[in-house]
Amino acid sequence: MFAAALALAAAASWGVGDFFGGLKSRTLNPVAVLIVAQPIGLTLLAVWVAVRGQGPPGSAVLWACLAAVLGTTGLIAFYRGMAAGALSIVAPIAGAGAAIPVIWGLARGDHPSGYQELGFAAALIGVVLASFERKPEAARLAAGVGWAAIAMLAFGAYYIPMHAASHGDFLWAAFVFRLTSTTIIAAAWLALRPPGAKRTDLPVLASIGVLDTGGNVFFAAASAKGIVSVVSILASLYPVVTVLLARAVLHERVHRSQELGIALALAGIVLISAG
Repeated sequence: MFAAALALAAAASWGVGDFFGGLKSRTLNPVAVLIVAQPIGLTLLAVWVAVRGQGPPGSAVLWACLAAVLGTTGLIAFYRGMAAGALSIVAPIAGAGAAIPVIWGLARGDHPSGYQELGFAAALIGVVLASFERKPEAARLAAGVGWAAIAMLAFGAYYIPMHAASHGDFLWAAFVFRLTSTTIIAAAWLALRPPGAKRTDLPVLASIGVLDTGGNVFFAAASAKGIVSVVSILASLYPVVTVLLARAVLHERVHRSQELGIALALAGIVLISAG
């Protein structure tokens, strides 16, 4: 039960952080968002690790480096998608990556329940419906869906190595993850040199860094106590938070078929979790 609570805390933290990150990515390059947000999270974790005074638990924690490559790729794609299209469409598609760790579990001998099988079907149909806009002339792929698909694959794959890294020490796993992701963003910043953020952007960017790092810490802690096919699915409920905020704050409206797709995708995630 405690692992489930931690995973849900990760979903809440990621969901709010993604909402703010999506908003800021409409005026700033995602790398410009992350070059401020990531070091803040890294600093907080570095202080925590130093104060606790325990060394790294072993080589397994290095799986967090692979998780960071996947997670950072997914986050950039996610921000790109939310900058190009509706948050309430992009978030559920990205969240459908919840199926990947479950498929991984199946390959290792897990058996899905009837709820999970129904959830897979609902999520797949929902992603397809949410992805297409119906226009008078023809249906076309909704803005941001391509980026959302990349985020879906990267986020879904992230859970597996992060779970492996967290067994020895969840805090060290979160620290190695953030150190690697910050290094990747710094390299991207040096290569791309996007326009920087304004001083007025800094409070929101700082909150994004705290919330995203909080989500990673909560998930690492949940992974240390639970099994990957459960905690990763519960953590994947973050799109629910993002969609609710997009509806409440931005008053986003999409076509009815896409509304149905969003509902099915979110229901699919919940059903997979219920299994």
